[in-house]
Amino acid sequence: MSQFNAPHFQSHEAAREYLEGLRWGAERVCPHCGTVNESFLTKKPGVYRCRVKECRKDFSVTTKSVMESSHIKLHVWLQAFFLMASSKKGISSHQLHRALGITYKSAWFLTHRIREAMRAGGLLPPMGGGGKAVEVDETFYVRLEGTPKKGRYAWANKNVVLTLVERGGGARSFHIDGARAGEILPIIRANLSREAKLMTDEMYSYKYIAEKASTTTRSTTPRTNTSAMKAKT
Repeated sequence: MSQFNAPHFQSHEAAREYLEGLRWGAERVCPHCGTVNESFLTKKPGVYRCRVKECRKDFSVTTKSVMESSHIKLHVWLQAFFLMASSKKGISSHQLHRALGITYKSAWFLTHRIREAMRAGGLLPPMGGGGKAVEVDETFYVRLEGTPKKGRYAWANKNVVLTLVERGGGARSFHIDGARAGEILPIIRANLSREAKLMTDEMYSYKYIAEKASTTTRSTTPRTNTSAMKAKT
């Protein structure tokens, strides 16, 4: 891709130097104790050790960031940052997997880490605290380029957005690859408190989630019993 011609998009080392310049500039800071310019380079490239006696911990530019403990090359992280920040309609894990030539597992990891970093207000508390109701629903829009007009599922050729809305509170939306329980459940677990009341429709995925998620689940549909049902952990 032409937008990835810059050196920091091409190699791990160039990306590391670029990130170090963004994070520290000329004054390297230990992320463990906050000491400035009191560290030295270890035998491992990009890994520094704090000189302060009380600390003496190793760190790198990714320490205490969404990139920490990741084996994905830093220039791939930067490419993913660029694509997710510049996409007007959002980008799914499958799209990222194809665009960057990486495995779907790696793309899924990248998208979830980056979305966490892009949350409004940083790391937010779980929704539904104190037993509040959280409504969950998904919608499909705009046919994806290069996909057939018809597919096995309603979302097979469209963008899928999942939204969680806390009654009397805020809302959070996520671009997901489909409306299966496997794509919805991790988001519910990551964003809802254990005592939340999850309000859904009768789609099969939510019935499965009711058996797996650590929440109290109700259906908003009048055709079903609306009594609270404690889900299994």
